[in-house]
Amino acid sequence: MTQVNKTATTIEQGIEHLIEAAKEDYKQYSLRSFGKISDYSQKTLDQWNNSMTFKNGKKYFKVIKEGSVFAFIVKEDFKHFKKGDILKAASWNAPALNSPRGNVLNGNYPIEWTGPLYLK
Repeated sequence: MTQVNKTATTIEQGIEHLIEAAKEDYKQYSLRSFGKISDYSQKTLDQWNNSMTFKNGKKYFKVIKEGSVFAFIVKEDFKHFKKGDILKAASWNAPALNSPRGNVLNGNYPIEWTGPLYLK
């Protein structure tokens, strides 16, 4: 798990911080698992930025990694969610609306290379 402490002024900047932290978490995972960065892990790290994209939707930004939804980011306040809230994916087209996993604008949330984590 990597803690994201950076704040952001725009959602796009916050998504970049989220992606950087997920990439760092993958690097740390590789070091813990193998004691070094393997050739495969290095290749994956080198391709990380090209494999992560985000799409601007009606209510959310959809963060995509290698053809799977990594997270949804709320664009504007609604219900009990705030602009910048990170939501796990329920499906390709919809987030899980149970609880935010952090906020890309405020920072101070955990992330793993596999996706957002519940807040404690």
